[in-house]
Amino acid sequence: MNKVAISMLACVSLASLIGCASTQPVGCLYTGVQLPVTATSNNGPAPKVGVAECKSYFALIAVGDASIEAAKKNGGITKVHHVDWDAKNVLGIYGTYRVTVHGE
Repeated sequence: MNKVAISMLACVSLASLIGCASTQPVGCLYTGVQLPVTATSNNGPAPKVGVAECKSYFALIAVGDASIEAAKKNGGITKVHHVDWDAKNVLGIYGTYRVTVHGE
């Protein structure tokens, strides 16, 4: 079998082990998604942005603080308007997971 067929077989096998449904879209080879986390009733412009991030290596080690509180602190935000989540992962080898808080 060629490498592509083996990779596809491995992805299907892995998907069958973890189930078909997930709470967010996940790509077997690559994931690059931006998703909302939450929104508040605070309307109007959100002039400040705070970002917090964590990283994953070889699907074995994950480090960092991607909490909403860390993002608020990094952006000097006290009143949250909305929160977004961004994930990128390549073959489980390297991944970044980022929380972005918009507010005042």
